[in-house]
Amino acid sequence: MFLATAGGGSGGWVGALLPFVLMFAVFYFLLIRPQQKKQKTRNALLSSLKKGDKISTIGGMHGTIAELTDDTVVLRVNDTTRITFERSAINTVLHSAPAKGEIKAAAVKEEKSDKVDPEGTV
Repeated sequence: MFLATAGGGSGGWVGALLPFVLMFAVFYFLLIRPQQKKQKTRNALLSSLKKGDKISTIGGMHGTIAELTDDTVVLRVNDTTRITFERSAINTVLHSAPAKGEIKAAAVKEEKSDKVDPEGTV
């Protein structure tokens, strides 16, 4: 009888630890992992900001980025009003300004489309 109870004691230790391992796994997949993904996408959004982007702040202010530093953003709200915000106050990018390379590519594409012979052949 003593041998039967000694073998069952080690199984009780693993049985007591199993619920804690399962709780940690549930917390990881339901809370920790989604928060890490959300933080990663937010950091990517803040690092991809550029001059000319139309954005919305956390407080609901809409404007166009006029100046950009490592930690501050100057928004042009209208022709005369410029407001300085922390970079972390930006909520969403409403319309992204094209990159310099995209502008040049679009200009070359327009020039090619303008050169059409009267007969309709290129």
